[in-house]
Amino acid sequence: MGFLIGVDIGTSSVKTVLFDAKGGVVSSHTAAYEMFQPQNGWAEQNPEDWWNATVDTLKKVMQTSGVPAEDIKGIGLSGQMHGLVLLNKAGHVLRPSIIWCDGRTVAECEDITSLIGRERLIEISANPALPGFTASKILWVRKNEPWIYEKAANILLPKDYIRYKLTGEFATDVSDASGMNLLDVPKRRWSDEILKELQIDKALMPGMYESCEVTGGVSKAAAALTGLAEGTVVVGGAGDNAAAAVGTGVVKTGKAFTTVGTSGVILAHTDEVRIDPRGRVHTFCHAVPGKWTVMSCSLAAGLSLKWFRDQFCTAETETAKGMGKDPYELMNAQIDRLPIGANKLVYLPYLMGERSPLLDADARGVFFGLSAIHTKYDMMRAVMEGVTFSQRNNLDVFREMGVSFSEMIATGGGGRSAVWRQMLADVYDFEVSTVQSKEGPALGAAILAGVGAGLFSSVPEGCDACVHKGTTQNSIDGNLMEYDKFYKLYLKLYQDLEEDFKILAGISCRM
Repeated sequence: MGFLIGVDIGTSSVKTVLFDAKGGVVSSHTAAYEMFQPQNGWAEQNPEDWWNATVDTLKKVMQTSGVPAEDIKGIGLSGQMHGLVLLNKAGHVLRPSIIWCDGRTVAECEDITSLIGRERLIEISANPALPGFTASKILWVRKNEPWIYEKAANILLPKDYIRYKLTGEFATDVSDASGMNLLDVPKRRWSDEILKELQIDKALMPGMYESCEVTGGVSKAAAALTGLAEGTVVVGGAGDNAAAAVGTGVVKTGKAFTTVGTSGVILAHTDEVRIDPRGRVHTFCHAVPGKWTVMSCSLAAGLSLKWFRDQFCTAETETAKGMGKDPYELMNAQIDRLPIGANKLVYLPYLMGERSPLLDADARGVFFGLSAIHTKYDMMRAVMEGVTFSQRNNLDVFREMGVSFSEMIATGGGGRSAVWRQMLADVYDFEVSTVQSKEGPALGAAILAGVGAGLFSSVPEGCDACVHKGTTQNSIDGNLMEYDKFYKLYLKLYQDLEEDFKILAGISCRM
């Protein structure tokens, strides 16, 4: 029997999971590390921390599983997207990685847009220039740290640095590279035009692979460190969201998933390239060869509810701790008794500005309609409804683009809430389901490894073998009509407040 490993290099930790060929978890280990913020709005990590965590978790899954190293047929990598790793000729890291949530590159994004043109950039890379993406980070280092940039011999993404340490190969996959503003997304290859305009030497870029293609084998040195067998297949892998799509079975037309984690994501499979010319949502290459995804990202989904819990729900948190329960269970029980519309209270979930579909860094959170009758539970329900409306807003953009689907998988912390899943089902007006496995990106990466190693003939076949549906929530008749009254107001509120957000951003507060 063959076994597979998925390694997910996240923002807070590496999670390594050993699966059997049916997607069952044999062993799983996680190792955490720090994020550093040298200045306000900056975010960096040490790539060596990722590698040390990967070695640690691989050793532990091998030691605790009892599975012989030669029975591991393949390794797949999933990772946080957009991070910049610069290596010198000797393969050593030149500076800490500037990661996805770093916001220092606004000026460089303006430079990219000016050099290439907004419409042409979206036409080629399927996305506007965004501070989170990698191209602007490269330009920032070249401008502000030229002594480092001139030593650069290789540019890698976070998971691809782990690949290099495992195999000695400089490679990436099309799904992760889609988040760099450097890939010709329709043609699934580096864009010579963009690289030339930005004066980035193509020789710095890694080799390009489909996500399930073999990129190399585990080196002798890496095998000695991890307990893996030398030569074990390592495939292209995928960016975290594309890997999560595979891990939830979103690999065919008509399928999509909603993640309500810190951020909120809708990701849909599409057989053809579909690009929003206004850049409101992202189009990336899928981990399925020859397919694409359309993805939205709203910045404060689960973060909004966590903020509310931390600020106003100390009693529920302490009570839940004493009961051995998650505080969200107690909170959900309270809001499930409240009416749709939270007694006429509407929340705009823009605590961190907004990306999809507004592209407005100045937008901020709002409670509208607050009155003396409202309790904190009304506010809590309004938060969950507002986040749900933000996802519906993105869903409307998908429909406008001709990306249609009838099956939605709910994942993330919010996806575990039956109350929130019911809101999603009612506002989307179709069924919302879960999957049995909670491993998401790690399972997706392992399935990709299974294809590369020959255990599965295709990614969809691998998903049929390893991904199993959990519970399903159907929309309740009449609820959509009630929600729509508040959704229309939700949309109007942003339009009315857009200029006011800019005025607020320009005001300084003094003690």
